[in-house]
Amino acid sequence: MTKDQYLRMMEQTGEEIDWDRCPPEIEDFPESVVTGINIYHSMGDRTFPDIGFTGKDLTYLDRILDLYLIKERIEKEWIFELILFLDSHYISESQKRIQAEYKKIKNK
Repeated sequence: MTKDQYLRMMEQTGEEIDWDRCPPEIEDFPESVVTGINIYHSMGDRTFPDIGFTGKDLTYLDRILDLYLIKERIEKEWIFELILFLDSHYISESQKRIQAEYKKIKNK
């Protein structure tokens, strides 16, 4: 459900908007988070057939940070932490999908 869908649903039902339950949109995040997400998605994936997604390829991270004009050490560290956080989420999702596929094959 998107933020717009949630707000329309609350309007239609006449319920009061609970901002804690409202799904965020990208513009609701600070600029540094949006920049970090854009950097994350501009990096290459490391994916293997039997293993799945193993994380982003960090080979060109310094170059990408330069392209985004990220110079401050603390901002680089923040973006690196965000990359690691997103990686752990996507790696976990990839492993769950592969395990589900293996279970399907095994149960046939």
